[in-house]
Amino acid sequence: MLFDTVTDAIGGTPLVRLRLGEARGVEVYAKLELQNLFAMKDRVARNILLEARRLGTLKPGDPVIESSSGTMALGVALVGRSLGHEVHIVTDPRIDPVTLAKLRALGCRVHVVEAMTSHGWQSARLERLAELLAELPGAFWPQQYTNPDNPGAYRTLAGELLADLGRFDTLVGAVGSGGSLCGTARALRESLPALHVVGVDCVGSALFGQPDVPQRLQSGLGNSLLPKNLDRTLVDEVHWLNDHEAFAATWDLAREQQIFGGNTSGSVYRVLTGLAALAEPGSRIVGILPDRGDRYADTVYDDE
Repeated sequence: MLFDTVTDAIGGTPLVRLRLGEARGVEVYAKLELQNLFAMKDRVARNILLEARRLGTLKPGDPVIESSSGTMALGVALVGRSLGHEVHIVTDPRIDPVTLAKLRALGCRVHVVEAMTSHGWQSARLERLAELLAELPGAFWPQQYTNPDNPGAYRTLAGELLADLGRFDTLVGAVGSGGSLCGTARALRESLPALHVVGVDCVGSALFGQPDVPQRLQSGLGNSLLPKNLDRTLVDEVHWLNDHEAFAATWDLAREQQIFGGNTSGSVYRVLTGLAALAEPGSRIVGILPDRGDRYADTVYDDE
């Protein structure tokens, strides 16, 4: 396939049938969003920044600032730098060396906060981001947690699933900002009104009413704050995984399916495995796998 720019290459990711539930007549598929140039949030960054350019809220040459410790940072770096913008990423000490190296190689300015504040690392990053907005006139903040162009970006993902499968019964996705699962589910239910939507969260996340524990080790899902893009009415069922379960499932995904994913992908795989064991024969289940495992080589994939 030929593309004029790297941003044109975002999306169109593979949908792969997993070896789960076959003996019971259940079909389980993984949407490999980890096969985007960096990860799933490439879709979000492209949609938000291009829409902002179209509306004039992001002007040529204006800086772009985002708060992220993972794939949103990479997506904003990819799209922002390709459009000629200076990109500032506010992150925290949990950022992995691979992501940090990629951001710096792409020409981003990376700001690492030093300590948690009232709502953990999330609030600390947002406070530093507010300072940068005041320092940089004309700066644009994508605001992935509140911007409707975040969930809106997943209308293309929903279209790809419908084109490949037509009909399926259950959608499984991890929840962090609320964009991917809610945006995909909302678009899919226009064609599949009976779709059963399953959210995957981590123990210690406040997204679905649990107490917030900022010391949780998982990244890419969970949140200390309640994002506006999370519409809990769209989610029929929620599963929480602790750190040990998530990291063990990530190894299982690699060993059993030969997919080298991050802990968010592993968490979705763990839930897919459980659902496949209980689903009615003839059911079709789709899970969204957001991130690759290269960011976790020294953590999740390191026995030490």
